[in-house]
Amino acid sequence: MILDVLTRSSSLLLLAGVVFSNGAASQNTYPVVELTYGSFRGNTTGNITSFLGMPYASPPVGELRFRSPQPPRPFEGIQDAFSYGAACFQQAEVLSPLLPPNISTTQSGSLKNISEDCLFINVIKPAYAVPGTNLPVVFWVVGGGFTRGDSSLNPGGPVVERSLVLGEPMVHVSINYRLNAFGFLASKEVQEARVGNLAIRDQRFALEWVHQHIHAFGGDPSKVTIWGESAGSICVGLQMLVNGGYNGGLFRAVVMESGSLSVSATLEDGQGYYDQIVNATGCAGEEDTLECLRHTSYDALAAAINETPSIFNYTSLNLAWQPRIDYDLFPISGPQALQEGLYTKVPFISGTDDDEGTIFSFSSINTTYFPTSSPDVVEAIAQAYPEDPIYGSPFGTGTANNLTSQFKRIAAFQGDLVFQAPRRLLLQYASQTQNAWSFVFKRYKSTQYVGSYHGADTSDFYKEIDYIGMDALINFVTKLDPNADPTLPANISYLSGFEWPQWNSSPSRPILTFWDPVPSINITSDTYRSDEVGLMMNLSLPSS
Repeated sequence: MILDVLTRSSSLLLLAGVVFSNGAASQNTYPVVELTYGSFRGNTTGNITSFLGMPYASPPVGELRFRSPQPPRPFEGIQDAFSYGAACFQQAEVLSPLLPPNISTTQSGSLKNISEDCLFINVIKPAYAVPGTNLPVVFWVVGGGFTRGDSSLNPGGPVVERSLVLGEPMVHVSINYRLNAFGFLASKEVQEARVGNLAIRDQRFALEWVHQHIHAFGGDPSKVTIWGESAGSICVGLQMLVNGGYNGGLFRAVVMESGSLSVSATLEDGQGYYDQIVNATGCAGEEDTLECLRHTSYDALAAAINETPSIFNYTSLNLAWQPRIDYDLFPISGPQALQEGLYTKVPFISGTDDDEGTIFSFSSINTTYFPTSSPDVVEAIAQAYPEDPIYGSPFGTGTANNLTSQFKRIAAFQGDLVFQAPRRLLLQYASQTQNAWSFVFKRYKSTQYVGSYHGADTSDFYKEIDYIGMDALINFVTKLDPNADPTLPANISYLSGFEWPQWNSSPSRPILTFWDPVPSINITSDTYRSDEVGLMMNLSLPSS
């Protein structure tokens, strides 16, 4: 299916009728929006207006460090919202020199403005949108292993512009949230203080901000889709579990790229890392170590966090900082919540890259998965993931990319355990109660060592490559179906005339598959490695 994608200039010509038919609002270069706690001045460029770096909560510093987010501070006058706010603290990481140079995990190394005061929200909208326009909203949660990442790394302008081309205008919202120990501190002390999973609480607080304020930007608070990738995908998936699945109307759909409803460890399982930070900051002798950490200097706390393992250290995907069962937001594990039906019943898309585990398998891994498993289970895993590299990841590459005798084996295991199995488990349960679609990204398979690596799909959803992922996203946000409108001309979208079936529409479990070369796609069956992935699914369930 070969079509000509419109260039930016011709797209704007198609849009002229849309933009100018909505009146003079788009002529205001610096529009002002009035919210309950203050007013912000945005910036209009062409068809797009941006409001960047607006605080959605009070700075989480001093007495508010390691506490739930609080309402933003009221202010007088008008604040300029022309640039992104500060990024949250980024934990140090050292990437393997063997990682191909064209691959970047979060690009957060380029960030210059980093601060503990980082709870900012960004709204990018069509310039003509005003209160009452009531456009659908997409709410982006950035990934980065729960330790790094920033909303500025994925500007929403191209997505909003493309929504105008498709005649499906929408609003793009993105946020920063606390990361690493600032957002995922875990221990019995944290449990007792009920301040676990602060990053998830930040995201929920931002969703409540959207529910309250997005109408002022021309958005519809009843038409919010939450969307994330990697750690951000896990976070938006976990929003489906808060309050036993009752979401209070905060969102009506979910898009998950490389991450699902993964929460299984408890807050007390993180005690060792908490104690490490307490000792490193000199708080070990204090009666209230958590209160001591609140008043430790930012630099001392940051240095202590940097000494804990990151996602590319020896612990790999057995993360130091991650969402955990806290008996509050998450009283039970994600798999158990699926079994019991305690999740939000809204349409969703969930997809993965083919070789999810490769970039996490370069380090000298020294960690334990399934520590209490029986010898029979250990043997079953060993049989499912043999040493022979032809069965390893990057999949389908034979004996190539066999960096070490165990590299492809470990990559296959970790990719299935952390990404493929949770995605398929979610679909197995939730597709029975709501509309669900799935995809697998198999492009860039020839990339040395990593193949169709974790995060590779993000480019198709956020960048102007062939618009397939981006168009599917826009279709889904605006009408809860990733398929193109039947009346859409064939020269505008590769999805025109293409059908992406729901995952449970047939026993073959149809899944959208992205192939090289761009823009190749087709529908295949989500039955690949069924025995291996099935084993990982079964081991994640409480009965196992």
